[in-house]
Amino acid sequence: MADLENITQPVKAQLLHTQSLYDKILSHEDDLLGTILAHVRARRGKMMRPILVLLSAMEAGDINAVTYDVALSLELFHNASLLHDDVVDESNERRGKKSVNAQYGNKLAVLVGDYILSLALKQSVKTRKMHIVNRISELGILLSEGEVNQQATIRNEGVSMDDYYRIIKHKTAELFSACGELGAYSAGASDDAVATAKRLGEIIGMCFQIRDDIFDYYHDDAIGKPTGNDMLEGKLTLPVIYALNSNADPKAHANAAKVKGGTATQEDIQWLIEFAKTNGGIDYAYSVMDDYRTEARQILSAYTNVPVREALQQYVDFVIDRNK
Repeated sequence: MADLENITQPVKAQLLHTQSLYDKILSHEDDLLGTILAHVRARRGKMMRPILVLLSAMEAGDINAVTYDVALSLELFHNASLLHDDVVDESNERRGKKSVNAQYGNKLAVLVGDYILSLALKQSVKTRKMHIVNRISELGILLSEGEVNQQATIRNEGVSMDDYYRIIKHKTAELFSACGELGAYSAGASDDAVATAKRLGEIIGMCFQIRDDIFDYYHDDAIGKPTGNDMLEGKLTLPVIYALNSNADPKAHANAAKVKGGTATQEDIQWLIEFAKTNGGIDYAYSVMDDYRTEARQILSAYTNVPVREALQQYVDFVIDRNK
């Protein structure tokens, strides 16, 4: 499996600098706000999005002040969205630690999420490039649309593959897409190169969400959510959607309707999980990611910076093959 240390090797110093700036931005002298921001800093993830920004910029040219502002803005934006997501999903845990809403309540979680989102927009303004400001502002619209669309599909009776792909594109892939796009743009890449980096980011984001959804079909305490949690929230994801669309089993469709109606029992959900597995749902989800992997490798074959190309190839593999 691809190793994060190898992936970050070409931008190791730049990533450390980004992490240092991130920690500085997410600090405050106020006791309560400072304490909550420290809680957010303590659960800092792998910083996959800044890594993609930095690698995309390095392929295009030199990493510069604008690149750092882009990386910080997008990582702040991502973390703000997590705070809001945890409130919407009523999640009590994030990355193995108590979520902010579980620790401090929904009101403070929303307010601090708004604060971090404002920091993200302020960081984008520092670039003095309206394309960057517009793109990051647009993300707020797209991510919100994705969440609202997901709530709408829960209420719909149908089970649509198109709905699923549209939702994950807005909810997850758009942010990765912006990382590739704005990373390349920050280093002065051509319009074609920016578009290519944008597509690569979109592919990574689609795979990231599909892989994340697969986790919900297996019990693993390290993942941070119980098996079947998505279905408990009324969400049907790719493996079960494929199985339902490929099989007319009345019980499967009845249980899916219960999931959408919020009346499914744990037994109903476990039955549906096994149905998805035995009817090729997991295999299909992996095949979709493998198709995306093939496209990503075709894109990367044209990259001229060999260490960056190899790092991004491993990045794609890491996203698809990760265990948590």
